[in-house]
Amino acid sequence: MSEKQPRVAVRAIIIHKDRLLLVNAWAGQKSPLMCTPGGGVNIGTSLPENLKREVFEETGLDIIVGAPALVNEFHMPEKDYHQVEVFFQCTLNGKTNIADDWKDLENVVNRHVWVTEAELAKTMHKPSSLGRVAFDPNCKLIYDPLELIVS
Repeated sequence: MSEKQPRVAVRAIIIHKDRLLLVNAWAGQKSPLMCTPGGGVNIGTSLPENLKREVFEETGLDIIVGAPALVNEFHMPEKDYHQVEVFFQCTLNGKTNIADDWKDLENVVNRHVWVTEAELAKTMHKPSSLGRVAFDPNCKLIYDPLELIVS
């Protein structure tokens, strides 16, 4: 019997005009929970390469991947699901707007929003440490221990 392994994912912290890019990645808009763009890692491709691909698929934006900023773990015990995410500081490379008619190729991301730090505090999002990492220029790489994905 094989043991289930945690899924590895990458996420982009993109700040533009003092706003953080968030997406909703719940098919069918089943939840208001927002997160930064990104997704699962493909074997044989580096974390930055995976992140560039995921951000483009979800938003149509090209990014430059910078340093890691956060390692986060979350789980959904009822689904026996555990994910380890590495968040990277990123900058936009080229265009800075997402086309109104942009569609996620996998039909998972259904909306996006740019939020200020104050707006993020009022928005249901994960991980809970995201605001500190995204908006504090002096924040060092942090580890955010295992948390429930929805509370």
